[in-house]
Amino acid sequence: MILGNTINYLRFPASRTVGLLFSVSSLLLGIWVAAIPGIKLRLGLTDASLGLSLLLAPVGALTGVMVAPYVFKKIPVGQWMVRGHILYCLIFIAQVMAVSPAMLWVALYFNGLTGFLNGVSTNSVVDIVEKQYNRRIMSTSHGMYSLGGGISAGLTAIFYAVHLTPIWQITIVAAVLITLLLLQRKHLLQYAIKIQSDTSFRLPSGSVIGLAFICFVSFMGEGCVADWSALYLRESLHGSKVIAGLGFAGFSVAMAIGRLNGDALIPKVGSKNIVIAGCLVASLGFLLAIGFGTVPTAIAGFTLIGFGFCCVVPILFSAASRVPGVSPVNGIAAVASGGLIGFLAGPSLIGLIAEEYSIAWGLSILFFLSLAAAIFAWKNDFLINRHSRAPEVNYNDQHY
Repeated sequence: MILGNTINYLRFPASRTVGLLFSVSSLLLGIWVAAIPGIKLRLGLTDASLGLSLLLAPVGALTGVMVAPYVFKKIPVGQWMVRGHILYCLIFIAQVMAVSPAMLWVALYFNGLTGFLNGVSTNSVVDIVEKQYNRRIMSTSHGMYSLGGGISAGLTAIFYAVHLTPIWQITIVAAVLITLLLLQRKHLLQYAIKIQSDTSFRLPSGSVIGLAFICFVSFMGEGCVADWSALYLRESLHGSKVIAGLGFAGFSVAMAIGRLNGDALIPKVGSKNIVIAGCLVASLGFLLAIGFGTVPTAIAGFTLIGFGFCCVVPILFSAASRVPGVSPVNGIAAVASGGLIGFLAGPSLIGLIAEEYSIAWGLSILFFLSLAAAIFAWKNDFLINRHSRAPEVNYNDQHY
């Protein structure tokens, strides 16, 4: 079912194009995750200083929150997506090649800024495609992101096995991705439209804040698995270099499996039910990862977290694009800001706690936050059900 759904998704230019964009970020991220322990050692960073360094990325993302309405009011989405994703590739190369903390800090800041704008643009285009073709593709598009992360994490294990350094790893992967982006440039530029957005400042409504909170927890969990799972397996549980990337690999593969089935599953089970159950499953995954102190149970726990959070974010973004009185780009930007703050600031918080106590103690925060997100979703009917009833996916439409 997963393979057939993915092949059908990739058959059509519109979904194939956005699928590539979602994959770019995670393919780069997988290389970065596995490179973190070596970068930490090379630059002489402690857990606390690494955590504070990672905090510069959410500062960049917060800048993106402020400038996104202006950017997408002036720059066509297609033009931004080509330039923004190529720039993203170059920024990741600079991150992995950083020869000083200052170089790392600058790269992390622009990583957060560019990543936020890329995320808003791609999710806005998915919303446009869904409405244009009356088809649900949001979850599968996010599945492309997770699939890319799983592939990248697997690649790093192979790269390390053949003694290829992280600098060569990120250079090779980035070069391939830039080539693919240039080959897809014509398809990307077909979205040469300016998204209607409100550039005046206004506080988000309670409904948008609710979506942003759950997104914050989900993205924070993803960011912490990405940035700390390798260190946890390597330093706390004494796993090998080859083993260190498998926690994120298991997480990413589980996310991909869930998201690639999400567009068919969500209408049957119900959006709210999936969010509640997903947050509970993720909390169980964090408990399993830190509660037993062994490499196999930790990898199993990280994998379970992926299954838990897999469909939460696609549901939230679909809902954000349909909030009454809020333009899709503003709704998605507001919810994505909560998510990216969690994704980028969460690892920094874990670093500070790890410096004082341990990585396991830091990750335990996610256990409680996941439970809180489940309760929050259960108590708020508006969060999921009112505005996101998109049609079921159907890839047999030849005009898609």
